[in-house]
Amino acid sequence: MILLPQDLRERLLANGRRRGLDHVPVVKFFNPLGVGTWLASELDEDGDTLFGLADLGEPEFGAFSLAEMEAVELPFGLGIERDILFEGAFPLSVKAKFPRKRTRLPRTCIASRFIPSTSSAPSRPCASRAGPRRRSRPSSSSPSTS
Repeated sequence: MILLPQDLRERLLANGRRRGLDHVPVVKFFNPLGVGTWLASELDEDGDTLFGLADLGEPEFGAFSLAEMEAVELPFGLGIERDILFEGAFPLSVKAKFPRKRTRLPRTCIASRFIPSTSSAPSRPCASRAGPRRRSRPSSSSPSTS
């Protein structure tokens, strides 16, 4: 797959000529096997240096190299890919301020799905392990004891 087709390259170059503005990202690259998302909004005149938001666990503004992204070799013959359905809707500053919320299952929940239980105690579903249950409040019609 071509990471950066000509039409997207031209849009990124146009944004690169108007530096200092809060551009909407033009293209999204991602690691298909793990952590790694890059939203690019500008391209330098050298044709290699992209500017945007890189999220490798924590979102961070900066420059990254297109040539280096194309050179990444992942297992199974994969590499960094471009999200062909991506359409930027918000400027990069909004993406950095409100990153996607990450949620993970507790380790015990993950292990319980793959490791058979050896205890005779009945197992609870993973969803109930997420935290304590909320107790209902007493109704206002009950007499108060002071």
